Order: sequence, then structure tokens, then C-alpha cells
Amino acid sequence: MIPRRLPSLSSLRAFEAAARHESAKRAAEELSVTATAISHHIRGLEDALGVTLFVRKPRQLVLTRQGDELFQTLESAFDSIGDVVERLKTVPVRQAVTLSTTPAVAVRWLLPWVCLLRDSHPDIDLRIHASHDPVALDGVTADLAIRYGDGHWPGLVAEKLFDNVFIPACSPHLDLKRRKELPVHSLIHFRPQGGSVAPLDWAGWQRRAVVPALDVSAGLVFSDETHAISAAVGGQGVALMSRPLIADELEEGRLVQPFGPELEGKPFYLVHPEDRRDDPTILAIRDWVMQVSGGLRSASE
Repeated sequence: MIPRRLPSLSSLRAFEAAARHESAKRAAEELSVTATAISHHIRGLEDALGVTLFVRKPRQLVLTRQGDELFQTLESAFDSIGDVVERLKTVPVRQAVTLSTTPAVAVRWLLPWVCLLRDSHPDIDLRIHASHDPVALDGVTADLAIRYGDGHWPGLVAEKLFDNVFIPACSPHLDLKRRKELPVHSLIHFRPQGGSVAPLDWAGWQRRAVVPALDVSAGLVFSDETHAISAAVGGQGVALMSRPLIADELEEGRLVQPFGPELEGKPFYLVHPEDRRDDPTILAIRDWVMQVSGGLRSASE
């Protein structure tokens, strides 16, 4: 690309201001320089172009034909630059932040409440990373995460969101009432892919319940909790589910808890790096998550 051969911006600004005011003195006041400096810039511009730009009269500068042609072009160009600069000043700087969590928490809890975050922080672009495996909170893969565990992760701030109680759940159409009836129904299992494991499973439940003839290795297997929940709602069997994540189905009667025992799982926590505890974007997401966690917190009690 051939470089542009243009006079200095300072000389062009000095000329444009002097032409607009028809005065070197008033141009100097606008640009916070001396009238001598304005005159120097104009003469340098005239020498560079090889034309006379002004007819100098007492107390007035009158544009020549060449000067008027240059002034019209510069005035339009500077107006366009000014418009763009003002427009850019009014455009808010957008911040992208990635929150990592399990697919079920993302779909069944976070997504319905994204509107609250958008209303309170329209300048934040939330990106949800759905995975059963913990990811690095390095500001590249993710910035924050919702994880279940004991609340102790080195280098991370952890704030408890809600307890994680697991219960047997099924469609009321199965008419399941007693534990001894369970072996005649299909069990619905959640087994995530990859290196992670389900928080609790039917084998753990059976160790507490001791239901005769119950084969905890048989049944429908899903790698996604939301699919397991849908199968249970559809009457395909009995699922062992986190009660907070099926709170809506329980309240609406699409799922019921026919019996116990209930199993206490590890709580869910919001976590983020300690060195970003004062980051305004992190704090905005933190406040939003804590605000909307109230429903799940009460559902787990």
C-alpha cells in the first residue's frame, strides 16, 4: 500500500480553524496556541502546497479559490472524524465473562434467569460453559464456575449456593408407593461421560434402602441429567435426582417422590480466583448468581 503524502495534521487543523473563524487570533484561542503559531502553520502549508490559501486583510483572512477548496474538504473530513469519535464514546465497553457449570444447572437454573443479568448489566456478555468436568478458571477457558464439592479449592473463593439432596423421583402415573414395588420398574441412571462421575447413584441408594431383588445395574442410562429428568417425567422409570434441580416438576406434580431414603450430596458452590475477588465483572456475576440461588436453596431444605 502506497503511504499517503499529507501535510502535518497540526498545519491542517490550524488552517481549518483559521478559515472557519476568518481570523488567526480566534483560531489560536480555539486551539490553545499563539496567533504566531497559527500563522507559521499556515505559511508552512502554503509552501508545501505551492499555493496561496488566504488573502491577508487587516483583522480578516479571506480564502482564495484553492483555500476554499481545501477548507471544504477538511471541514467535511473533521466533521466525520468528530462524529465517529462521539459515537464511539457513547458505545459502552462490553465485557465477556464465562461461567462454567454442569449442563443441568445451566439449562434448568441459570438460563431462565439470564434476563435479570441482562437488565442489570447490559454491558456484560455472559458465556456459559457446560461440562461435567472441572475446567481451569484462568480467564480463558472460564472465569467462574458452579461446582459441587466440599468448598475447598486452593486459590479459589468458594461461596455456598445450595445443598444437594438426592431423592427417588418418578411420574405419578407409575402409581409407585412402596419401596418393595421398585424392582418391577426401570431405574433411570445418570452417568456423565469423561472422567467425572455422578454425585450419587442407585448403588449408593440401595446400600441405604436395601430393597430385595433390586438390580441397580439395570435400566436406562443417560449421560445428561436433563435427559434423565425428561425420561422420568415421561413415565419411563424411576430416577435418583437432585431435588433442587427438579423443584419445578415436584411443585407442579409432574414428578413425585414416592418414598425415601434421601441421600445427602455435596453442596453446590460458586467459585472464582482469589486474585479476582475485586474484579467488577466477577462481582456482577457473583451478585446475580447469589440472587437467583434463593429458589434452589429453599428447594433443597
